[in-house]
Amino acid sequence: MRRRTVSHTAQDEPPDGPDSDPGAAPVGRATQPGPPRLQTEFSFELPRGYVDEAGTLHRHGSMRLATARDELAPLVDLRVKDNPAYLSVVLLSMVVTRLGTITEVRAEHVERLFASDLTFLQDFYRRINAEGHTRAAVTCPHCAGGFEVDLAGGRPGES
Repeated sequence: MRRRTVSHTAQDEPPDGPDSDPGAAPVGRATQPGPPRLQTEFSFELPRGYVDEAGTLHRHGSMRLATARDELAPLVDLRVKDNPAYLSVVLLSMVVTRLGTITEVRAEHVERLFASDLTFLQDFYRRINAEGHTRAAVTCPHCAGGFEVDLAGGRPGES
């Protein structure tokens, strides 16, 4: 069996071709686990849900991390200039990537959310962008025991 020997620098990609073994470590480099991946999109479940024009309820969705541009763009939006409270509507419409089967979320969709769902998304935005996770520390009102819940939701019965 013929083995191809190729020297690589740290920035080179491993060779590929008919003689390369995709499972083998490149010559001259030790295998190391890759860097941790940054999670940029987070799933959520709305407390009540968005009801579209056809009466379909949309509760599950996803939100991506905001960029600096996302935070700056609404500041020049005329709707925000006329009513600063509209900032969160515009901002959420930019970072919510899916709402049920709706994949192009617009400000009009966010406007039609129930108030509890808007509040949920505002808090969810703050958690994933400022704190980097969707977990919250809570205290049981009955036994005063502390525990964490995932605000993004999960399997039925989970928060």
